[in-house]
Amino acid sequence: MKANLYSIAAAVALLIGGASCNDYLDKEVDLTQQAENVFSDYDMTRGFQAKLYEYLPDAFGAIGGGDQASRDCMTDNAICYWGNNMHKVLEDGFSSSSHAYASGFWSSYYKAIRACNQFMINAKPSVIGNSEKPGDNNRLYDRWIAETRVLRAIFHMDLAAWFGDIPIVGDDENGTPIILSPGMAIPERTKCADALKWIADECDKYKDDLPFRYSNEEENWGRVNGAAAYALKARALVYRASKLNNPENKQEWWNEAAQACLDFINKNSQQSNPYRLHTTADNNPEENYYDCFVTNPIHNNEYILSRSVWNQRRIEQSFAPCGFKGKESSVGRTGPTQNFVDAYETRNGLPIDKDPSYDPQNPYVNRDPRLEQTIFHHGSIWGDALNNERREVNITFGSGDDYQSLHGGTLTGYYVKKYVSNISWDNPTDNPKACPIFRYGEVLLNAAEALNEAGRTNDAYQYVNQVRARVGMPAYAGMTQAELRERIQNERRIELCFEDHRYFDERRWMLFEGKTPASEVNLPRYKQVYNLYGVTIHPDQPQMYVYGAAETYPRRVFNAPKNYFFPIPYQEQVKTKLPQTPGW
Repeated sequence: MKANLYSIAAAVALLIGGASCNDYLDKEVDLTQQAENVFSDYDMTRGFQAKLYEYLPDAFGAIGGGDQASRDCMTDNAICYWGNNMHKVLEDGFSSSSHAYASGFWSSYYKAIRACNQFMINAKPSVIGNSEKPGDNNRLYDRWIAETRVLRAIFHMDLAAWFGDIPIVGDDENGTPIILSPGMAIPERTKCADALKWIADECDKYKDDLPFRYSNEEENWGRVNGAAAYALKARALVYRASKLNNPENKQEWWNEAAQACLDFINKNSQQSNPYRLHTTADNNPEENYYDCFVTNPIHNNEYILSRSVWNQRRIEQSFAPCGFKGKESSVGRTGPTQNFVDAYETRNGLPIDKDPSYDPQNPYVNRDPRLEQTIFHHGSIWGDALNNERREVNITFGSGDDYQSLHGGTLTGYYVKKYVSNISWDNPTDNPKACPIFRYGEVLLNAAEALNEAGRTNDAYQYVNQVRARVGMPAYAGMTQAELRERIQNERRIELCFEDHRYFDERRWMLFEGKTPASEVNLPRYKQVYNLYGVTIHPDQPQMYVYGAAETYPRRVFNAPKNYFFPIPYQEQVKTKLPQTPGW
């Protein structure tokens, strides 16, 4: 979305934020006069809607905030050098009154939902215009209302993912968006599965009122389009059909999810400019995946929706190995685990424990190309050659330049390369990047998962194999449903890492069930979810790579059912009398 839209949005920020964060569910400040002024003006109306986009989820948000690390540090994919809120999630260290993420997400998303409803009630076709026009602005009022309804569905989706059963603040029996005021009953918590179906139905109603893809993406990049609505519907139905929300494994739910995924793929195939997997100009499997996340996202045909473009160096400072420094310095606070690194197959398409060619003392050769494109490891070549900064990454235990420093370092022997531009640290530059909310690679993996779970294993292969083909990995074939399920889950872990998927995937698949830290210890590391591992590098010893427990945070705590979802913030739960999340 263009920057001038956010400038206009600043003028109406007080209107949206007029009620305190603690009042968004049970009270609404009387903004009638302000609303009349705002919605009688085209630019102010446009700005109000632009402000809604600032509430969109962003996996980079935690990197830019106090944690300065990826939220994959709340999973088995990574841990952070510094103790922070993510590790409290890993250790079940929060209460409902102290849970930093619960408080922030609950407050922000319900404020956003309220603002969406304000917009839909107050926006005027006479001000916006609603005439038939060629291009993106056809029936503009209808388009803006559809955008806002899908935004409202996205906010409910994130709430359902984090909190499970949620109050739906949608429309009343007359179809009018609900603005809660003093004395009105608070909506009850809707079962998560039903909330996800409501989200999918909302997308169904409005997805075709939007251009599937905007013809002028320089102007409209970042706006909700029809493709985002199709993708949201598919994700919501996949989550609904998953084990956590579908303990009876109702096959009709998987059929609905599969059809939603195929609807996106079919609609996309009809476009003159369809979404597709990103590749370099020469379609190089050794660079395709990495390039997807460092190329200008506005020109990336795989990105369907992102919150905003970051034009800063925070990603490099937070992810790159800590020995790279100059006028700017990296702190390298997100350390991928050995569990995650072991999940990368060999180039033969086999898990490392199933391929005799894998050598743990030469562990990074002959591996899925995404390993080199996602992870910095000992011996990786990195640094700006033009400024004589190019060198081997040195994670020698205790003494390597990239092992640890005053402000950060690795607790696992690894750093995150995904998203990191190869800037000069002596002459640093900013490079545009964004983390996708929806991208085409996820759509393909959703389709593969849903089709396989619906009993259509032979139909599922083509979609997971498209993702693998981009990086030159062998196609899957000839598997049972259970075998393909395991590989699809692993493929999602690799392909969607550090995009805020792993936290939800671990839970909706219920990977913790039937395991304990003690019972899983003999499993391959990539199959363990409680015990976290790393590697230490000892070049002067016969065994250079020594694998063992990750430093500082070697074990997770997971208490069911408590840790499947966040609690309602204590003060909100007391005030609204809503039932608390089970276990809290």
